[in-house]
Amino acid sequence: MNRVARMTLPETYNSQLDHIQESPKYKPLPEGGRQAVRFPGYTIIAPPAPDDPDNRGFYDDLQACQQQLAEKLDPQFWVPVPPDSLHLTLADLIWNDAYRDACQDPEFEHKLQGAIAESFSAFKANLIDQPIRWQVLGMIVMTRAIGVCLAPRDEASYEEILQFRRAIYQNPSFRALGIEQQYHFTAHITFGYFGTIPSDLDRNHLNTVLSDFNHQWIDSPQELVIKRAELRKFDDMTNYYRSESWPVLEF
Repeated sequence: MNRVARMTLPETYNSQLDHIQESPKYKPLPEGGRQAVRFPGYTIIAPPAPDDPDNRGFYDDLQACQQQLAEKLDPQFWVPVPPDSLHLTLADLIWNDAYRDACQDPEFEHKLQGAIAESFSAFKANLIDQPIRWQVLGMIVMTRAIGVCLAPRDEASYEEILQFRRAIYQNPSFRALGIEQQYHFTAHITFGYFGTIPSDLDRNHLNTVLSDFNHQWIDSPQELVIKRAELRKFDDMTNYYRSESWPVLEF
């Protein structure tokens, strides 16, 4: 809580904005604007906005905030992701070059799906029957993106996600795939990625814009109830899809 709370403070924004970089996940188009580039991989996420009707109010609020932010920023500077793709990543798995290298084994995707199914089954055997609740803490500036940071509503909600991630990363079948394990977890939902960084970027103005969003969440906190985890695939940063046969965990 102390670590993520600091990430939503104005002084942290000032520091982060000095080090932001253009994201390689989007490329400029000759006619203007930007287009997502191919960036394939697998991830484990809570269902994206359209597939999570139980959290409709939560995503409606975030989509409205994303739109307001897009209206305040130059489209060459910041590229919002499609609103319907907003989601919470529960466990990063594999992407881009590492994914392409792994796919040299024609059985890799089948092995990955099997390993995740094992992890889900092992975790479910010890699942505590109570809601997992995380809430928006504030805006977050990352090196190549802007989003919102989430924090657990209670210790049990944090512990469940911690144990869930351990069930994935410590599974011998998963580790045998040679995937780099991602233990560091900052719960966040990405709103969009940086494009061209202007030399005269008004960091003070951007700091104020981001801080203003945080004020509204203090008055009206937004809570995400995590009820489901899904293995999903992506080809770029605009769409996360799955087959009906792929592993799913109901919390």
